[in-house]
Amino acid sequence: MRELGLALPPARMPLFRRGRPLKRWRWIGVFGPELMLCVCAARVAGLPQRWWAVAEPDGTLHEGRGRRTPFELELGDDAGEAVEAASPHGRSYIWTRKQANVPVRTTIRFGAHERVVEGAAFIDDSAGYHARSTSWRWSAGVGRGDGGERVAWNLVSGMHDAEEASERTVWVDGRAHEVGPVEFAPDLSRVGGLSFEEWSAREAHTRRGPLRSDYRQPFGTFSGVLPNGLELEAGYGVMEWHDALW
Repeated sequence: MRELGLALPPARMPLFRRGRPLKRWRWIGVFGPELMLCVCAARVAGLPQRWWAVAEPDGTLHEGRGRRTPFELELGDDAGEAVEAASPHGRSYIWTRKQANVPVRTTIRFGAHERVVEGAAFIDDSAGYHARSTSWRWSAGVGRGDGGERVAWNLVSGMHDAEEASERTVWVDGRAHEVGPVEFAPDLSRVGGLSFEEWSAREAHTRRGPLRSDYRQPFGTFSGVLPNGLELEAGYGVMEWHDALW
């Protein structure tokens, strides 16, 4: 991938290429049976955006925007193999780097109440010059296999989803394995052999002049079989659908 001669992180990428603006983001998700959360810092053509959410098993969802969050994350460095992919997209290209099962200590404060949760984080670093019309479905999660294996997954349709050299990955005890194409249920209740039970969901539908964005990202639990044939004993994570004209 690096041999392609493209500007890829951590190198500087121009704000525009072939008429398309640079979009880049870092999304961190923390998944577990007690709670799940995400925080994202994004830039589109250099303009910053930031949002966060905390989901609880009873369906409670807290959301916000801006730099202030009700939680602090302490990420460890004992992560499994990172996976990178670069793909053509429209007239240009896009890039991503995924890390899974990153140890994390989360301190959450709502009012006078404080909780400390230790668990596993998922990190999505992405950048590129996406086509004006972009649509994808995505799932990321962590858990245990029925043999006690520490597992994680990153599954996608719509971006970086070629037959080979895709971003589709299942991690088993820290080792990354590319898996084949997967099918998502339109209502996000299933991906491949994994069934999904929703806790709650972030959702937004935006119209600004010629720009449009429809987005849904539910948190919840997974059961079933991973694309590599490993059965889940427990699984926690997100599904996502995003359709944009930007």
